[in-house]
Amino acid sequence: AITVLVIACPCALGLATPTALMVGMGRGAEEGILIRDAVSLEIAKGVDTVVLDKTGTLTKGKPEVVDRLWVVGDNGYARNVLYSIERRSSHPLAAAIVENLADCEPVIVLALRNIPGEGLRAQVDKINYFVGNERLLSNNGVTIPDEVSAMASKWAADGCSVVYIASEKEGVMGLYAVADAVKPTSLRAVEMLRDENVELHILTGDSSEAVSLLARRVGIEHYKGNVTPADKWQYIKSLQDSGRKVAMVGDGVNDSAALSMADLSIAMGSGSDVAIDVAQMTIMSDNLEKVPQAIKLSRATVGIIRQNLFWAFIYNVIAVPVAAGLLYPFTGYLLNPMIACALMALSSVSVVTNSLRLRKKG
Repeated sequence: AITVLVIACPCALGLATPTALMVGMGRGAEEGILIRDAVSLEIAKGVDTVVLDKTGTLTKGKPEVVDRLWVVGDNGYARNVLYSIERRSSHPLAAAIVENLADCEPVIVLALRNIPGEGLRAQVDKINYFVGNERLLSNNGVTIPDEVSAMASKWAADGCSVVYIASEKEGVMGLYAVADAVKPTSLRAVEMLRDENVELHILTGDSSEAVSLLARRVGIEHYKGNVTPADKWQYIKSLQDSGRKVAMVGDGVNDSAALSMADLSIAMGSGSDVAIDVAQMTIMSDNLEKVPQAIKLSRATVGIIRQNLFWAFIYNVIAVPVAAGLLYPFTGYLLNPMIACALMALSSVSVVTNSLRLRKKG
């Protein structure tokens, strides 16, 4: 009876899952992947679709102004207004314009409103100004002249993001072309995700032309531009409704709704606090290669858990009948309780040792 009790001790079974999860989460932390909880690590193994934001995720997130056009003339007042409005924004495109206009003088900006997926609306000297994309102007009744639209299309075809400044009094006043280089790690990350049989999508508020060019550069077939945060949320829901297990990777406030909707949410550590707070995993760098590494780590962890459970069960299945005297009628053999103690300890050691193999997983 003592032998059976010792052999049947569920130590190995109790250690099978938590040890693998703890080692897996620790390995992730060593690689710069912060995993919020064990559930997130388990969910990642089933991901078959990854949706990527553009700015700050696939690209460096440090855009630069490459061209500009002033419709009302390159006058100092218009530049000051643009500078004063954009310096109130945390968007990477705004930061590029502020840096370009560093010699401008700030003016008093009132009633500033951030419109997700569109841009900024504000008052200067009791006149409403709009700084953002084409949708922002259209939704506020601002008509874009044909020659301005043609220039914007040309810049977008070159992969630039176009930022307009307009007022309710003068209409379109000017526009800036801002370019953001693709991260060196993005191409490799896309290849690694494909190797894991993951389907890739790009969602961005930038123009369709800009995202199309980027998608061709990195080799992603599925993409959509000019999307709002609500559009991103709906896009992910439609993927889930079609049976896909979706991970969303983003870094900005505009990505927070989509992150919360995804089966697995991953934030870039260089992104906004809101995105990081919502995310189940955080990449503590701007290296997109950590995303496929996280998925591989999850699959390896779940594989180790299954192995641990197998060894824990097979140990009990074989050892308990022997401890109960299964061989006694035939051989006269009874398992000594001391040997049972050694076997029980060995089963626990084998489970822990097997879990520690995760430390070598990249």
